[in-house]
Amino acid sequence: MGKLKIHKAGTLSGHQNPIFAIENGVGAPIIYTGGNDKGVVEWNLEKMAFERVLYPVQFSVYALHLLSNTTLLAIGTRDGMGTVVHTETGKLMAKLEHHRRPIFAIKSFKTKPELILASEDGSVSIWNTQNFELLYHFNVSSQTVRTIAISTDENWVIFGSKDGKVKLYNARDYSFIEELPAHAMPVTALCFSPDGHYLLTGGRDAQLNVLETVRFTVVNTFTPHLFTVYAIKYHPFLPIFATASRDKTIKIWSSDDFRLRRVISLERGFDSHVLSVNDLIWNGYKNQLISVSDDKRALVWDVFFDL
Repeated sequence: MGKLKIHKAGTLSGHQNPIFAIENGVGAPIIYTGGNDKGVVEWNLEKMAFERVLYPVQFSVYALHLLSNTTLLAIGTRDGMGTVVHTETGKLMAKLEHHRRPIFAIKSFKTKPELILASEDGSVSIWNTQNFELLYHFNVSSQTVRTIAISTDENWVIFGSKDGKVKLYNARDYSFIEELPAHAMPVTALCFSPDGHYLLTGGRDAQLNVLETVRFTVVNTFTPHLFTVYAIKYHPFLPIFATASRDKTIKIWSSDDFRLRRVISLERGFDSHVLSVNDLIWNGYKNQLISVSDDKRALVWDVFFDL
């Protein structure tokens, strides 16, 4: 397949404080970022520039999620509020008022109109995306629920929590199935492979576990970073995935054999982040990787195979 090439395509500057979350817009090349600022920011990757403040917020943004098959962006903030905003008009569409502690993760389904919010209070809430009424809420942990993953076939929902546990639920009725192999410290990242064959889990213990999804047993465990793994994101069609960490690095891995392909860091000669890398996303405009950091910047990366 050739050598994996990486080139920095641009820097998106303007945030005055650390950036914690990033999400794609309805159509490339739009992305959104949020963090310890007073607004969710819209960027244009074609112009490589600030577009607008989509929506002002009073509290830090910890989660951003574009609702499946819609033009609506859900925002999770430190005060426990879930806010839904129309991405074209910037209009407030709904306030999801239930949690009293920070919202750390938000996910939605493609096959049913339901939205999941996970909170520091250890519980999750399920909302109807047609009228934004609360459908269910239940406790997952006695500690923070930090991350959510929905399986590729949307049969399963996985929650990762501060106590290091990974829990499997039935996505149809949210019944608890079992605890999966856990981490020694908080679980901070979950991701299913696009083909649905693997579940990847990352934690503050700097470990990454690879589980096959027939029986959810571990088939590989390795240490991808020096510190917390904050994000795991598969490329939409190339056989690679990216991880981001508090150790200031981004790493690109082979999805076939989990072999390390490239390291993006200052030490490796890249004009990269100088503080913790908190989130990642692949964008469809030029199939670029965008990373956000405590250093207040979003960096745009061309990642491709030199044939």
